[in-house]
Amino acid sequence: MAFDKIVLVTRKTRLEGLKARFNTVAQAAFYIKQGGGDFDFYQREHRVYYDAAEELEDRLGQLLKVHTIERDFLPNYLFGENDLVVTVGIDGLVVNTAKYLNGQPVVAINPDPNTIDGVLLPFTVAEAEQAVTQALAGDYGVREITMAEATLQDGQRLLAFNDFFIGAADHVSARYRIRHGEVEENHSSSGILVSTGVGSTGWMSSVFNMTNGLLMQFAGESGEPLEAPRLAWDTRQLLFVVREPFISKTSQAEIVTGFVSAEQALEVESHMAQGGVIFSDGVASDFLAFNGGTIASIGVAEQVTRLVVPKPEGGNQ
Repeated sequence: MAFDKIVLVTRKTRLEGLKARFNTVAQAAFYIKQGGGDFDFYQREHRVYYDAAEELEDRLGQLLKVHTIERDFLPNYLFGENDLVVTVGIDGLVVNTAKYLNGQPVVAINPDPNTIDGVLLPFTVAEAEQAVTQALAGDYGVREITMAEATLQDGQRLLAFNDFFIGAADHVSARYRIRHGEVEENHSSSGILVSTGVGSTGWMSSVFNMTNGLLMQFAGESGEPLEAPRLAWDTRQLLFVVREPFISKTSQAEIVTGFVSAEQALEVESHMAQGGVIFSDGVASDFLAFNGGTIASIGVAEQVTRLVVPKPEGGNQ
């Protein structure tokens, strides 16, 4: 595959966020210091990040034409079929970017390994040039990551890299009818969480932490702890859990967890007059309205994220 250009995706730092909030760096510094915070931390983080981004832009520009885009502009950016995508930032930047791609490989760079764990960031800035050079030559490994897709009956759709939340936008009970396989029932709950394999160690794991806490408190030594399922990143399955289902004359709680596959989607029909939402990856502003009469089908997306990884010695692409 011949690449036309490199698209370098960047993000704003927390210092830039503070500046936007307080109008000037000086005012931001005053606010942080007044609260006993370490403003130097934000400055160091900002400096390290932009040093990394500028170095990448310079080095990669010697390999191929580079187009730099800031994360906030992703929703309106059209990636080309032959783009090589490079992200520089935290894991969340890979998540944000992946939902706007259609099979383009992603080289994810960790700008500061001293402070960023980087589960989704296989390369450092020092390794980036070689990684991109190999990718441009077609000599690279790929780790495919399964994504989830929510589709409404009117054709609207939303992708999730880690997970979906289906429920009410505020803290009132979410009311809906859920169908899984041949079984269906009415629910009143705190919403449904649907997780991909890569997301199963995130928000989904907190559900099992809560469950195990209850077992330890009320079942004592007789309570066997539940081990949270760990789906492989490329598994064509999703895991769903209903949060805090309430049993009443009009609501049941038989369908509380299960797996979603390419062959068996999860169908949810909203019974909420207003305030119903489906949002992905913890970003409440990135949502589909899910109000009364809306039917959502949650399934495995055909689209996958192709994360470039170091190629094993003697291995195949």
